[in-house]
Amino acid sequence: MKALVLAAGIGSRLGDLTRDTPKCLLPVAGRPLLDYWCETLAQAAVTDVYINTHHHADQVREFIGTRPHGLQFVEGYEKTLLGSAGTLRMAHNFLCEEQSFFIIYADNYVELNLGRLKDFHDASGRPPLALVAYPTDQPQRCGILELAPDGRVTSFEEKPAQPRTNFANSGIHVATPELFRWVPELAPSDIGFHVLPRLVGTMYGYVTNEYIQDIGTPDAYAAVRARRERN
Repeated sequence: MKALVLAAGIGSRLGDLTRDTPKCLLPVAGRPLLDYWCETLAQAAVTDVYINTHHHADQVREFIGTRPHGLQFVEGYEKTLLGSAGTLRMAHNFLCEEQSFFIIYADNYVELNLGRLKDFHDASGRPPLALVAYPTDQPQRCGILELAPDGRVTSFEEKPAQPRTNFANSGIHVATPELFRWVPELAPSDIGFHVLPRLVGTMYGYVTNEYIQDIGTPDAYAAVRARRERN
């Protein structure tokens, strides 16, 4: 199985923390964040990964060159950022022959069994996309979705002023090549803003209480580090 790892973010909200280190390689309990993702992907039977790079790409290139957890990487360097949907479009040839593949944002720290998401996707009839949703106490800052009893997503809105639920998109997805029908040609473009709204009524949401944390702010990053150091 293959995966697309979105790892090119600059991490500007993290200030000096990402001045000399790409966000995806920030250390958590002595390991780069990306190493945790590599472990999680390998446990889900992923063997090949397309990863985009930009900020301090040389450091990411050196890390993936060690083939962490046995994964084989293809790097897509972006001199100008394409946005998440633009990167997905660039990875079309890498992913288009797969029965299904994962799409993940490397700036999340998770303690998550991706195999359960894959099983949910299979049991739902392999729709173009299924995403991991989790309850949040800050819905105005997230992509928020409503779900039918069978898990079908009936509405999706990025950072709504008046959220209808507190189920947030985690940025962790499993998809089939059919997804490319909804990916725009334009770049930069964003999965949350330009793809997911088009999939309402077609995509599914897998709700979990497993641990998911975006490390996009110093406070969030500190919380993840404290959690790992406690454990």
